Amino acid sequence: MANLKTTARREAYEREAAAARVGYARGDLREAFRLAERAHILGQPWFDAHSWTHWLMLKIGWRRRDAREVLGQVLRLSTGGLLSLLGWLPHGNTGGADVPPKKPMPIPDDLRPYCEAPGAR
Repeated sequence: MANLKTTARREAYEREAAAARVGYARGDLREAFRLAERAHILGQPWFDAHSWTHWLMLKIGWRRRDAREVLGQVLRLSTGGLLSLLGWLPHGNTGGADVPPKKPMPIPDDLRPYCEAPGAR
């Protein structure tokens, strides 16, 4: 049975990811990316969520014609899911190409309850 903290984190991830999809569909790429960063923080423990977030960031980079973001996301897509499976996570990392992939970062206050132990996964 899933831990309640893990379930709450996954639900929070799904909310952020859904909002990011809406922003992307509306063409609000700045907001979509901001929400994708939040989804990344929450989704890092899961292969599917982590990889999907990098895929969305790549699509946003492509629509922005941002070569640095596209290249950064291609590299992250090739490793991010595997790192999730291995549990090698830089907590709080927002996942964009503007930050080093292994750099831990502060977790936003409103996301912190989902990310802190025990059982945060």
